[in-house]
Amino acid sequence: MVLDKYLKQIDFQSYEDFRSGFSINIPDTFNFAWDVVDEIAALTPEKKAMVWCDDNENEAFFTFARMKYYSDKAANYFKSVGIKKGDRVMLIMKRHYMFWFCTLALNKIGAVTIPATHLLTAKDIIYRNNAAGIKMIVSVPDPLVIQHIEEAESQSPSLKHKVLADTDKEGWLNLSKGLDDSPDLFPRPSGDEAVNNDDIMLLYFTSGTTGMPKMVTHDFTYPLGHIVTARYWQKVQDNGLHFTIADTGWAKSAWGKIYGQWLSGSAVMTYDFDKFVPENILKVIEKYKVTTFCAPPTIYRFLIKEDLSRYDLSSLVNCVVAGEPLNPEVYRYFFEKTGIRLMEGYGQTECTVAIATYPWLDPKPGSMGKPSPGYDIDIVDEKGNSCEIGNEGEIVIYTGKRKPVGMFKGYYRDDELTKSVWYDGVYRTGDMAWSDEDGYFWFVGRADDIIKSSGYRIGPFEVESALIEHPAVLECAVTAVPDPDRGQIVKATVILAKNYTPGDELARQLQEHVKKVTAPYKYPRIVEFVTELPKTISGKIRRVQIREEEK
Repeated sequence: MVLDKYLKQIDFQSYEDFRSGFSINIPDTFNFAWDVVDEIAALTPEKKAMVWCDDNENEAFFTFARMKYYSDKAANYFKSVGIKKGDRVMLIMKRHYMFWFCTLALNKIGAVTIPATHLLTAKDIIYRNNAAGIKMIVSVPDPLVIQHIEEAESQSPSLKHKVLADTDKEGWLNLSKGLDDSPDLFPRPSGDEAVNNDDIMLLYFTSGTTGMPKMVTHDFTYPLGHIVTARYWQKVQDNGLHFTIADTGWAKSAWGKIYGQWLSGSAVMTYDFDKFVPENILKVIEKYKVTTFCAPPTIYRFLIKEDLSRYDLSSLVNCVVAGEPLNPEVYRYFFEKTGIRLMEGYGQTECTVAIATYPWLDPKPGSMGKPSPGYDIDIVDEKGNSCEIGNEGEIVIYTGKRKPVGMFKGYYRDDELTKSVWYDGVYRTGDMAWSDEDGYFWFVGRADDIIKSSGYRIGPFEVESALIEHPAVLECAVTAVPDPDRGQIVKATVILAKNYTPGDELARQLQEHVKKVTAPYKYPRIVEFVTELPKTISGKIRRVQIREEEK
């Protein structure tokens, strides 16, 4: 197994053993495409790398030998049109299998990969093109995406090439034809073209809930940090099949659809869908014998509404969840129907999995778990002092002694922004949490979202989780409203499920429900019913916009 090259010890007897004994060997030069994918292709060329399918009954199976073959061709093609080390290339490819060819090819060249969502508007693309100096965009042949890219082109002076995955169009290059016409061997660059560990490999635009997107940069050692994510949290299996539900435009794709999984010997499942249908997800798990699965709590809430007994899910050995706290009722129901304990985790685009419920830990539904090896994590108050057990504070990562493998380099072209959150050897996540007597961490919310009412600090996630347990609530957002007596009071903005009608009586029922599920002082004194919630393009609720509209 290729993993042996990078770990001094693979198996551990306890969480404490894992925390103290885990260590990653970082080579002087590391390139995921050459040193992992091509290495596996040389040793076991027929080893399965990816299973791909879509809603039109198309499917494809890729071995590591085929990944090497196509990534070499793509590297030769990109180089032929002028892409070189350090050039920024944006990939807007949904879940098209050519995303993997392109990513590996850019790794081989030493260019910077910028995954992006297909939901970007022309304005979004203009901002990204100019902020990062993007030289080439590779896109799926989606008419709306093509339109937005073309509308952005005249205001994007750095953009030299537009490439479509497998379609001819005037003014665009055709990637499929480019691959066909390119050599299938790409020699590893040397000299000035060789890749160094601290070169930028990956750049993500984060769709923050406030301000313009930040540009998070990761160097070429970043994939090694995801060994912990895949091997020890997701518990992927050698020769298994891991399924993370994520579009390639988001960092969650890097967490679950390429790096740690392939390092650990697992293939990745890619289901290319446009509309989320819970039944189809279950069918994919059953048909392709998925062994490990990762999704946000929202996905699990939809899955458990299906009749799980209709599907053979016996291939599953581990399921994990991240993105927001897990509702205990979802945990209990999923365990009852599958026998699998949902293991939660926490991280940011800026890092790998930093806190998680690892195999040696008993899960506490709603808790993130405990810190990952390599991460020196604390919860601190406004003065930077460690919080007592049960007291809320900000999650920080101490980097003075060591920087965790996989942690970001900083924000691209913005030293001031980087220093505003990372200084004196401390990275401030902006996320609030508390720890219990067993050392488990519990997420409260973003610092800006915390509600301070009558001396109490109320995290929106806890109230939202309580509301979502009520059958009338499909989706909700909890925010603060200024109050002359209490400072702030809790407001719930609610989207109702089908067959429920908004009104004062239903609002009172929801308030009473929250009082029973959580501490009574946390109940929403204002309940507003709406048909949609403001969100970022990544689907995060923009609570700041709700607060601004309330003002």
